[in-house]
Amino acid sequence: MQATDQGRVMYFGTGRRKSAIARVRLVPGSGQLIVNGRSGEQYFQFNADYLATAKAPLETLGHESEYDILVNAHGGGLTGQADAVRLGVARALCQLDPDNRKPLKIEGYLTRDPRAKERKKYGLRKARKAPQYSKR
Repeated sequence: MQATDQGRVMYFGTGRRKSAIARVRLVPGSGQLIVNGRSGEQYFQFNADYLATAKAPLETLGHESEYDILVNAHGGGLTGQADAVRLGVARALCQLDPDNRKPLKIEGYLTRDPRAKERKKYGLRKARKAPQYSKR
């Protein structure tokens, strides 16, 4: 969905991964990443992998210095949130220009990762870990 805010055009995308949800807005700007009101570097604890993951769709298309990424993220941990931001940015870029869809799809940025934590079963310590076997 495209919206305008004080004359600025914004593109929206929602990303999910594990239990993390990221609502992403792309705004024309200088390439900043702002997550929950803090700079992306500070929020992702200066971890280069998380920052590269979040900005990967923009770098694939060569728009890394043309758009600011504004994110509201909650749930999960930093890994899940970074992957959720990546999916949200990719979806927003598809709204920006439908021709962006093909290169993003080839890189796998438009695929929602369905893996989630498996539930714990009764009689077990975790989802699959059984108590230690005792012969006697």
